[in-house]
Amino acid sequence: MVIAPRDPRASDTDAATRDARTRDRVLAMISERGPITAADLAKHLGLTATGVRRHLDQLAESGAVTSRAPHTGKRGRGRPAREWVVGDTGHDRLPSDYDEIAVDAIRFVRESVGPEGVRTFADQRMGALEARCAAQVAAAGGDPRARTEALVAALRSEGYAASARTVGDDVVVGLQLCQGHCPVQHVAAEFPELCEAETDAFSRLLGVHVQRLATLAQGDHVCTTFVPTAGARPHTERSTR
Repeated sequence: MVIAPRDPRASDTDAATRDARTRDRVLAMISERGPITAADLAKHLGLTATGVRRHLDQLAESGAVTSRAPHTGKRGRGRPAREWVVGDTGHDRLPSDYDEIAVDAIRFVRESVGPEGVRTFADQRMGALEARCAAQVAAAGGDPRARTEALVAALRSEGYAASARTVGDDVVVGLQLCQGHCPVQHVAAEFPELCEAETDAFSRLLGVHVQRLATLAQGDHVCTTFVPTAGARPHTERSTR
């Protein structure tokens, strides 16, 4: 029996495929948990810090990710580790359910019915998402923190890169509900009614008045919504524009 020698090009192809998949994992983790340091990425993905930095360098070259100085937090000795967020081309690489036809359709609604038609459409769309998430959030009980964690899990099952972080050092005053990837980012850039309807849906689901601090649609690195956990009041009105 003669065994043919292994083609070295096959090994190179396999390695390139594995690297590409790992970079996709790195990008997905940044979209879910960013801003995030290379060390934290390595810990979450079970990779070496050196390997993660190599993939980050390659992603950064294509504009898929970008780094920045830490925005908040206590600093120790030495230069603080830079944090990574999804870049412009990275958003295009992540899954998206909307394209130019969606923009054209909503423009048609605005021109035919007026701005109130766009808001009605946005409310209807987010109402459907709200209905799908309601049972899972309600099962978490009445605590805003537990409800936020349940909402994060529900949003992840819907394809959103969602996460939650505490706000406050000595005393926790609330949570930041973060979305590192928005499936309607390009549409919402022209139609902020989509973001407003989503914010109102979050308020109703969580039972507190939340505040949208940043959105990908307006050029921020992540969609951020503040959820108060102390002295919260029930939400009874729409968010103001």
